[in-house]
Amino acid sequence: MSELLRQQVPTLRRGFRLQWEPVQDCHVLLYPEGMIKLNESASEILKLIDGQQNVAAIIGQLTGRFPDVPGIDEDILAFMEVASAQFWIELR
Repeated sequence: MSELLRQQVPTLRRGFRLQWEPVQDCHVLLYPEGMIKLNESASEILKLIDGQQNVAAIIGQLTGRFPDVPGIDEDILAFMEVASAQFWIELR
C-alpha cells in the first residue's frame, strides 16, 4: 500500500483552505462547516500539497528539511492516510 500511496498526488479537497490563524497561533484547515487546528507536523505536510507533486516528492522535501527525524517517511504516509480518510485531501 505504501508504494502505491507514494506515487499518488494529494490535493486539498474542494472547499478546504490552509491558512495561518494568528488568534490560534497556528495553521488551520478551513472548510465550510468549521476549522481544524493543525499541529506543526501536519502544517508542514499540508503546505507542500499543491496538486502537482506526489507523496514521494513531499517525503523527499521534508526528509531534506528535517534529516534528524527518524521514521519521517512513515509518519508522512500515516498522515496522508488519515487526512484522506478524514476527507481533508484527495489522492489521485
